[in-house]
Amino acid sequence: MSYRNRELVNLLVVGVMTGFGFASVYIARQDVISASSLSYGIFFLCLYAVAHVVTRFTVPNADPYILPLGGLLTAVGVTEIYRINPQDALRQSIWIVVGLAAFSATLFLLRRDYRRLEGFKYLCGVGAVGLLVLPALPHFGQRVNGARLWIHVGGLQIQPGEFAKLLLIVFLAGYLREKREVLAQGRLKDLGPLLLIWGAAMLVLLETSDLGSALLYFGIFLCLTYVATGRGLYVGGGLALFVAGASFVYKFGPHRVHERVDAWLNPWHYIHSIAYQTVQGLYAIANGGFGGTGFGKGTFSDTAGNVLIPDLKTDMIFSALAQELGLIGISAFLLVYMVFALRGFRIAMGAEDGFSKLLAVGLTFGFAFQTFIIVGGVLRIIPLTGITLPFVSYGGSSIVANFMVLAGLLLVSDRAQNRTALPRTP
Repeated sequence: MSYRNRELVNLLVVGVMTGFGFASVYIARQDVISASSLSYGIFFLCLYAVAHVVTRFTVPNADPYILPLGGLLTAVGVTEIYRINPQDALRQSIWIVVGLAAFSATLFLLRRDYRRLEGFKYLCGVGAVGLLVLPALPHFGQRVNGARLWIHVGGLQIQPGEFAKLLLIVFLAGYLREKREVLAQGRLKDLGPLLLIWGAAMLVLLETSDLGSALLYFGIFLCLTYVATGRGLYVGGGLALFVAGASFVYKFGPHRVHERVDAWLNPWHYIHSIAYQTVQGLYAIANGGFGGTGFGKGTFSDTAGNVLIPDLKTDMIFSALAQELGLIGISAFLLVYMVFALRGFRIAMGAEDGFSKLLAVGLTFGFAFQTFIIVGGVLRIIPLTGITLPFVSYGGSSIVANFMVLAGLLLVSDRAQNRTALPRTP
């Protein structure tokens, strides 16, 4: 079976699972099966069928599992969001359409040779910092839950940091590909432009109190530096700087940071104040047990209709899924992310040029590390940060950016497979 036919079969399975998921929510809420449950499954199937046609035309030899995995995650996310608020699910579905449009546009524009992005690496680095600056500008950005993450463009609310992440990965991949040999030799002066762009990004993130993204960018920076140079010294030095910087920010930074850490270290002491969200999320997970309550049967509000878990559809959607899927189901759900990361790193290993390898590693690691940050925060492994669960949390900017990550990985995979298929000259 060809790669694209294998992809189509997997997408058919995702479409059927989406229909069953919505049907289970309808049954739990109304004790009947509505035609709307089938319409959502058909909608997803048709939508991803269009995406499949685009991949068949633009990247015929690309990995056949990346797109179905993304489709499965979006299906789980929009099903759970519908269970929480049907109107939000409709808006999320519209953003999925926009995300797949961005996915298709990326494939069409870069199908010839995505490596030309390397020539714009410095522009991408400056652009990443510029996007991060936007929410900090007076009368332009909007503060939500103590962090300035959003800007208004017309009637839309956009989170520029999601797209700045992609530009920063392109910059790091291009610069480290060019300088990896001298950096591997320990020439620290060549770290100048790298540290300048990264340092500016970190300062902006601290100014906007977007600490989740700061941690994400720091992890991507260390990962790509290590992959490019193979020197553990950079990782060790970076971790030492991180510990020192984290201690400084905890003591002298925004009060919001101090509260996040206190809620993480001793949530039961602050159960009625700053740790209320964390504790309620843990209660929801525990309520799921091994088998879960089932889609549509979780308890997310009291008898008076008051919401028990703040920001359930965004920061805490993992708690909702864990309650309704149980330990078994949520473990399978996390395995989907692990398989996605496995396929992404496999694509990176198959790439032959340095820029492609670093680009695939950066996109995959950023996706996986972002998942760890939000899941780890909900489970109290690390302090909770306001970052999205890729493809699942409610949010248009995150959906669009993650579909562009999919497109980037498929472009790298297709080029690697094409080069493998070409006959080698003696």
